[in-house]
Amino acid sequence: MPQLALLLTTIVWGATFPATKAALEQISPLSFLFLRFLLGMLVVFMVLLLMRRELTWNAGMVRMSLVASSWLFLGYVLQTVGLHLTTASNSAFITVLYVVFVPLYLRRLGAHTWVSNGIALVGLWFLVKPTASANLGDLLTLGSAAAFAAHIVCLERYTRVTDALSLFAWQLVMMTVAMLGAMWWEHPTPAMFEPSRVLVVGLVVTGVLATGAFGVQMWAQQLLPAQQVALLFAAEPAVAAWMAWYFLGETLDAQGWFGSVMILGGVLLGSWVTGEGTAARGEPVTVGPDGGERGAEVRE
Repeated sequence: MPQLALLLTTIVWGATFPATKAALEQISPLSFLFLRFLLGMLVVFMVLLLMRRELTWNAGMVRMSLVASSWLFLGYVLQTVGLHLTTASNSAFITVLYVVFVPLYLRRLGAHTWVSNGIALVGLWFLVKPTASANLGDLLTLGSAAAFAAHIVCLERYTRVTDALSLFAWQLVMMTVAMLGAMWWEHPTPAMFEPSRVLVVGLVVTGVLATGAFGVQMWAQQLLPAQQVALLFAAEPAVAAWMAWYFLGETLDAQGWFGSVMILGGVLLGSWVTGEGTAARGEPVTVGPDGGERGAEVRE
């Protein structure tokens, strides 16, 4: 069941918050992101080698991987830079606004979608208690939400017209290369890369487990509409808050617990969507060497 699989991935995504927070005490953000995607890429290609699985590589695959990776890279960079200029609570709330951007991009504006999204967003407000004032960091984070939403929309389309596994693998390659260039902007020092216990644990959680969760997302987006995927991921801040409370000893008051329950309520309501705005699955479609689609059209 793809809905259940995506909800389980939010546990992994949620775990990346405390793991990353601890690792960033040692290493700068973009350098950590480079190591995370490098490790994920190496693990995935090792598995593909053991499986003797060949990847699709043609003009169409290059184009789709580049577009999807560009949105993903933009989302991570804007979110990371914005986090230095705003509060963590504002960042968490604004980032999850991708649950609003996705149906807007796709013009899937049914009542069921907006009710479930609204419940989740109100719950998130109670959970993170963002400040009312806005600053540059908030605007950058809003840009990251728009970029992450575009990435989710791209995956809905692309996973239906090409080999999703190849698309997944090439995105990891492109993200690793992009982060390699970006991290030099931070002027990293050799001490940042010392293999401490905190850094290793952070990389295992984000580079191995989160990469696996990304793979699950690629599979699920062949089956679920993008707006439902975005809503299911809205449970991530609640899971992150619970894990930070349990593992890092961070406080979570009654308002926070109430908000997290509201988030889950909105997510569960949204997961019961009965076809409202759902992208239809057409006949099997492949992408030819010239980048053109072959077979029946996939309708959105």
